[in-house]
Formats: sequence, structure tokens, C-alpha cells
Amino acid sequence: MTKPEKPSRLKGSSILNENIGRHGASSFGLRHSFVIRHLSFVILLVGLLYSHGLPAAEPLRALLITGGCCHDYEAQKKILTDGISARANVTWTIVHEGDADAKDHKFSIYEKPDWAKGFDVVVHNECSGRVTNVTWVEHIAKAHFEGVPAVVIHCSIHSYRESTTDEWRKLLGVSSYRHQARRPFEVIAIKPEHPVMKGWPLKWQDEPDELYEIKKVWPDCAPLAESLTPKKEDDKHTSIWVNTYGKARVFGTTLGQSNETMRKREYLDLVTRGLVWACGKLDEEGRPAAGYGRALKPGEGN
Repeated sequence: MTKPEKPSRLKGSSILNENIGRHGASSFGLRHSFVIRHLSFVILLVGLLYSHGLPAAEPLRALLITGGCCHDYEAQKKILTDGISARANVTWTIVHEGDADAKDHKFSIYEKPDWAKGFDVVVHNECSGRVTNVTWVEHIAKAHFEGVPAVVIHCSIHSYRESTTDEWRKLLGVSSYRHQARRPFEVIAIKPEHPVMKGWPLKWQDEPDELYEIKKVWPDCAPLAESLTPKKEDDKHTSIWVNTYGKARVFGTTLGQSNETMRKREYLDLVTRGLVWACGKLDEEGRPAAGYGRALKPGEGN
């Protein structure tokens, strides 16, 4: 009689190993599939975020101080804030007051001892030409001297012009006390290589605007463009510049009397670069640092 064959330990081990191999391969395949699916999801998510222009950095916190005499500040505050935020990662706090007070308005925010605290940059588009109190004016300038960057636009250049202190004028980088009649004039780039001027045309025809006559350029100011008096082109006045005041970078322009000027794409591009430069976030080619720039959508920002 033939004895039943005993199961081979080796054969059993082989079967067992084969089963383990199958299950191991299946488990590896599941894990591999899981990783691929999740990696694809992450890549898709990152792509969506970048395609929608999600900023990779905290926004620059800007304070706009606007109002006073002689201009359409209601429209200009929207033109400036919407136009700049369409181009750069900037959020806004707006102080708009004093339109009924002509040139005598003292902006309430300046009553605070630390009025600029919490902001990365202050944009001055105010008109307080007859405010002369030295302590008041020097208090405003002091916040910038200690390091808060500034952007100074049009009538802010004539604000506090009758005060006996020079601190506001040193902050601006220029001294001006009068402007010419409203009319078109040419603006000529004199330092087109500066990062702020990248993209600005060598010659630009302004809308009817006010050409501010500059009586002094302060030592730490670098003129970037000049405006030419019509029919008297040897009469040139700095109209775009950068300045250093204490620890602060300052960008300034006398352009911007009219809403039409402010709405120009070139103007909004320029002021945006100036603001980003003042905050130390603009590279040598005039491009915002990573996370601080935004691409304009069709029909946006002008």
C-alpha cells in the first residue's frame, strides 16, 4: 500500500511566500496609488492657487490720507487704491476728510502720538497748504524719519508749504510753492534705468494737469523725470523722484491733479512701482518681489 505523501514543508513555504508576495504587491500597489492620487491633488491645488493669483506673502498695509482743497478726492481715493491693488499685494486703510475746510484742515489721525503705527507705507494725497503749526508738521514728518516709507502725490507737495520748519520739505525731497496753469505738458525720463522707471516711456504727454515749479531739490533726493513748461522747454521741473528721509524711503510725484491723469495705465503702474520700491520690495528690473505683484486682468486697473 502506498503511504500518503506528507506535505512538504518547502512546498508549503513556497505557497505561503507566494501568497505573501501577492498580498504584498497588492498592498504596495494600493499605497502607490494612494500617494499618486494625493500628489496629483496637491499639484492641482498649487496650480489653481497660482492661476488665481493668490499672494504668497502678507499684503503691504497701506494708509491713504486724502482730502482738503481743490481736487476730486472722492474719485481719486478709489482710482488709487483700486489701481494699485490690481497691480500689487496691498491692502488699504483710508482717511478721507477735510474737503470742506479748504487748505486749513488738520487730519485727525495725526493727533495720535503713534499715528503711523501698524502700517507698512503711508500714501499722502492731502492738501493742507495753510497749516503752519511747526509742532504739528514735525510730528507728521517724525513718523517717516523713524522709518515708515512714504508716497507723496501732487498737492501733498504744497501741503504745509507756509510752515517755517523744513522737515516736511525734507521728507518730500523737493520744495515747491506754486504751480502753472492747468494744461498738457511733456514729462521726460532722466533716469530710465531706475527700477521705479522701468516701463515708463522716455517721453510722456500728460493730460491737462498742473505743472509744479520746483524751487529746491534736497540733497538726498534723486530726480527721475522732469516736466517741461510748454513753449519754454528749457524751463524744466522735477516731477518724479525718489528720496531718503531718515530711515525711510520716499517716492514722490507732482503729477496727478486730474482724475484723467490718475486713471492712465502708465501713471498707476508708476505709482505702484514707487510704493513697492519704498517698501523695499522692488527688484532692479522694476518687478515686485515674490508674493507682492499681481498680473492685471483684461480691462482691470486703468
